[in-house]
Amino acid sequence: MPEGHTIHRLAQDHRALFLDRRLRVSSPQGKFSDSAALLDGQPLTAAEAHGKHLFLGFGALGWVHVHLGLFGTVDLGARPAPPPTDTVRLRLRAQAPEAYMDLRGPTACALLTDGEKAAVHDRLGPDPLRPDDDAERAWARISRSRSTVAALLMDQKVIAGVGNVYRAEVLFRHGIDPYRTGRDLARAEWDAIWPDLVALMREGVRNNRIDTVRPEHTPEAMGRPPRVDDHGGEVYVYRRANLPCHICHTEIRRADLAARNLFWCPTCQRR
Repeated sequence: MPEGHTIHRLAQDHRALFLDRRLRVSSPQGKFSDSAALLDGQPLTAAEAHGKHLFLGFGALGWVHVHLGLFGTVDLGARPAPPPTDTVRLRLRAQAPEAYMDLRGPTACALLTDGEKAAVHDRLGPDPLRPDDDAERAWARISRSRSTVAALLMDQKVIAGVGNVYRAEVLFRHGIDPYRTGRDLARAEWDAIWPDLVALMREGVRNNRIDTVRPEHTPEAMGRPPRVDDHGGEVYVYRRANLPCHICHTEIRRADLAARNLFWCPTCQRR
């Protein structure tokens, strides 16, 4: 599932390609046809993200709410649209200059009113990539919780946008055992974690990939081979099970937690 930086990058790309331009809107698959007919010929007035949720604004007509889930994909670019296929839930097209977006396989694609959009925001936690969001709201839940820090970081009602990669990496960067409970986390630790997430995820938006290693631990600095993985980016522990830790050379561990793979270094992240 895409993490929050990917969705914020999509919002940014939609603004760059389509903002204030009248769009041809269609649903080759047919599942979004009624809403597409309402939006066809209207300009895109806004594009924003909250966690893993994308919102495309069409003025008084409302917002297209998209959640990619596990299987959703977006293809977009400043070029002519390819021939439509029946797997495309939503297609946006602009002309002169040409640009398009194809959405396939999302968990959610629906036209919402302002009130319905607000309800989605209300059930999400603060997002490190939304400048007005407050880390204090997340801390209030974390500091009272008996759940593990690893589970809390993945709970979108606590923090929106953090996924498996950022969860594993930020805990490693701060030496925190993933099985510690939220209420055992020190306030100073949380005050370091939040701005680190902000910085890492902003970098993710800028580069369109996740890099979490500090300058002194890059392949160039350490004289090690670069990471080869379809997720891209340099990381400390994510998907590095059974490989040596970059710092202490202990074997990285993997376990199941809430139906997701958890990765950590048992030496660098002592309880």
